Amino acid sequence: MSFTRGVLFALTSVLFLGAALGAADKKDEDVPAVLDFEMKSLDGEDVNLADYQGKVVLIVNVASQCGATPQYEALEDLNRKYKDEGLVVLGFPCNQFGQQEPGTAEEIRDFCTSTYDVTFDMFAKIDVNGDDAAPLYKYLTSEKTNPKHAGKIDWNFEKFLISRDGEVVARFKTRIAPDTDDVVQAIEEQLEKE
Repeated sequence: MSFTRGVLFALTSVLFLGAALGAADKKDEDVPAVLDFEMKSLDGEDVNLADYQGKVVLIVNVASQCGATPQYEALEDLNRKYKDEGLVVLGFPCNQFGQQEPGTAEEIRDFCTSTYDVTFDMFAKIDVNGDDAAPLYKYLTSEKTNPKHAGKIDWNFEKFLISRDGEVVARFKTRIAPDTDDVVQAIEEQLEKE
C-alpha cells in the first residue's frame, strides 16, 4: 500500500514538474523579442525586460549634461500620470554623445533624484550605437529587427514606444519632447488597447 502511494506521488510529481516546465517554456516563447533582454539596473541588479510584458514601454537613452536633459522632468511627469494605466518609462544613460553622461551610477542616480525627482526605472550606462551597443539597442536600431523605426541613435533622449504586445510602434527624436501632443497621443492610444 505505501509502495503504491509512493509510486503515485512520484508520478504526480513528475507530471506536475513537466507541466510547470512546459508552462515556463511557453512563457519564454511568448515574450516579445524587444523585451527578450536582460539589462543591469542603475544599482547593478539584473533586470529581465520580460517583466514589463503587457505594459506600454517608453525606452529613452538619457544624459545628465545635455541641452535636452530637462526632458527628465517631462518623462517623470508621464511616468507619474500614466503608470497606473500601464506605462513604464525606462531610462538608459549613455555617454556616446558629447560625453554628456560621464558620471558613475551613483552620480547619475543622485543627479536624477535630486534635480528631477526621477522615480522611473533607470539602468546602467550603456552604448546605444556601434559594436559595443547593448543588444536591446542593436535590436531597436536594426533594419532587420525593427524596419519601421531602424537607424542609428543620433543624440540623447531619443524615445522608442513599445505597445502592450511588444511591437515598436513609434520613435521620437531628441527634439520631440516627451510632453508634446504627438508623444502623449501615441502613449494614450497604446494605453487604451488591451
